[in-house]
Amino acid sequence: MASYLDHVPFSGIIRIRDMMYSVANPFRLDQGDVSFDAPDSVKAAMTRAIAENKSHYLQTNGVPRLRELIAAKLRTRNGIPVDDAEDVLVTHGGIHGLYIVCMAVIEPGDEVLIPDPEWPPTAGNILAARGVPVGYRLVEERGWRPDFTDLESKITARTRGIYVNSPNNPTGGVLTGDDIERIAATARERDLWVISDEAYEDVVFDGAAPSIASLPGMYGRTIPFYTFSKSYAMTGLRLGYVAIKSETIRDRAKKILFYTASNVASVVQFGGIGALEGPQDCIEEFRTELRARRDLFYAGVRKHAGGVFSGEPPSGAFYAFLKINPAWADGPPPTPSISWRMVEYLIRNGRIGCVPGVDFGAGGEGYVRFCFARDRNELNGALSSMKALFQSEELEVRS
Repeated sequence: MASYLDHVPFSGIIRIRDMMYSVANPFRLDQGDVSFDAPDSVKAAMTRAIAENKSHYLQTNGVPRLRELIAAKLRTRNGIPVDDAEDVLVTHGGIHGLYIVCMAVIEPGDEVLIPDPEWPPTAGNILAARGVPVGYRLVEERGWRPDFTDLESKITARTRGIYVNSPNNPTGGVLTGDDIERIAATARERDLWVISDEAYEDVVFDGAAPSIASLPGMYGRTIPFYTFSKSYAMTGLRLGYVAIKSETIRDRAKKILFYTASNVASVVQFGGIGALEGPQDCIEEFRTELRARRDLFYAGVRKHAGGVFSGEPPSGAFYAFLKINPAWADGPPPTPSISWRMVEYLIRNGRIGCVPGVDFGAGGEGYVRFCFARDRNELNGALSSMKALFQSEELEVRS
């Protein structure tokens, strides 16, 4: 019996999604989806693939040309020494990449250190592999970067690896060069794997987000995984990839890839080829517009709900992870979580979709995540709704 799955929780994002479908004319700031369209090079490549009847089975690891392009991208843009396209496995989106990595690396009972707060499927996939997620604290005052004393204190004889996510979902925190050097040194000293979630690699507003796999000697013990969703606005097409140097781990991951997907949809893979072979202007165009939307949203929050929410604009990703003023209240508390109370209040009274911070871990309680990647009209609509809800709120801002 697979009763262990009874202990793998659904993300609260599923509950929020269901709630939003019952709301008329909602502002969907709950969804981590951009409003942009995929580049023309992606659409043309997929249309051509259909016209040329590219609708049959493919290699499990992925179309050779796509894997070659990915390997070259990893070398040139990420600085990762991927010598052979054989290292690359094409997956059904980033979440599938995480799943096959967890299944390939984790033994039952192994502990994996993960950021807190962190994207809910991280813990879920570790649990699905019968591992144990152990949170390490991210510190808001440090730009949502790790408390290394806390991280290092969590390492035990059962620790199998460290999970890093930079830029981070939900906080937008970006690891510095010194940060990844320290994590790398810890991984080498304690003989640990590093799983590196680099989904938001191209959504960095300040500085850069270096890959830990690019550090000398680290690719051999680091498994980075990626998605086309954020860089090329391909969220619904479900295309991602992982790079694994270890032949043993790669063979395990390939088995999981085969038994869960056989191969990723052929037409989608050709779309990925179009993305990488085509002009890359969209990446900077998306980033420029996302920076403008970030600034618009934060200015609106300060103006219309500054007594209720607080927080600094993130260095990366496209989320506003805002702290709720503890003085705010919506009547007698039906739930001990102020994060959930705020989310339910905003959806019920303001049609504003958002996600409770506590869904990302205990360290997220007291916060709410909004996605500012929606178009400007939707962001302005949500801000106007906030104004109507909170214009009479005159709360003392507490730290």
